[in-house]
Amino acid sequence: MSLDTPLGPGAEFDMIREILARLGARATGIGDDAAIADVPRGESLVASIDSVVERRHFLRDWLTPRELGYRAAAAALSDLAAMASRPIGVLVALTIPDTWRDDVLSMADGIGDAVDVAHTRVLGGNLSAGDELSITTTVLGSAFAPLRRSGATAGDRVYVTGRLGGPGDVLRRLRAGEAAGPHRERFVHPVPRLDEARWLAANGASACIDISDGLLADLRHLAVASGVEIALDPERIPCAAGVDRDAAQHSGEEYEIVVTTPDRFDGFEFERRFGLPLTEIGAARAGSPGVTVGGHGVATSVGHDHFSA
Repeated sequence: MSLDTPLGPGAEFDMIREILARLGARATGIGDDAAIADVPRGESLVASIDSVVERRHFLRDWLTPRELGYRAAAAALSDLAAMASRPIGVLVALTIPDTWRDDVLSMADGIGDAVDVAHTRVLGGNLSAGDELSITTTVLGSAFAPLRRSGATAGDRVYVTGRLGGPGDVLRRLRAGEAAGPHRERFVHPVPRLDEARWLAANGASACIDISDGLLADLRHLAVASGVEIALDPERIPCAAGVDRDAAQHSGEEYEIVVTTPDRFDGFEFERRFGLPLTEIGAARAGSPGVTVGGHGVATSVGHDHFSA
């Protein structure tokens, strides 16, 4: 157990002790009122927070508790990838209904799986009882020159990692009451592109965003932040097997990243290093901020909206 400061008695602290015993060396510095993390000299602290809530983001029969814990932490860590930052640690707050209480340690296993993938640690968190399960993950990272959404300029090329559409296909099937289909693993175990983003930043990336709301919606966020028009070539969109391009460009919860650059990336070297395609899909140009698709008008998709009807 990696409990630096002893905890007092009580059911809540007993559960914390069980979680820490489960996480082992993957949790450090636990026991005080706040976590302490070192930021390398000369770098900026990068922080983000993300929540998943039962019946808003998922239904219980879609994921095992371990998959749920992994996916919640990985989605938050993807925000660090979007900034080309190196993880320092995560904080996790769990709101646990009685119906989920026996699954807490399995969720902790999933969170541990995610921090292993990201080569980081759990630094602390909070436990609370409640009526609906929610997992809120705060991620901390550092970067000497964080990538932002606002760095693209006219003339930049636009690239995307991976192949798109698998998670959207799974969600469509699950919402229809069907089996998840061939892309279930891609849906339940997304990989935050942390190493890939830092390589792209080191090789000239000017702006970046991760794909959580869908390619079109997130490209639009980047275009508006940068004050450019992005001309997307739909024929170049790399699609998961069996997924058409229209579905791929709207598929959310991908956690791939989109980057811009004034020069070409070496896609062959990228794929050799990471086993992942890097595809040029369009270009930034002067014009009304937004996204055009195949020269046929401006894409207005806003992607997933947590407060939509």
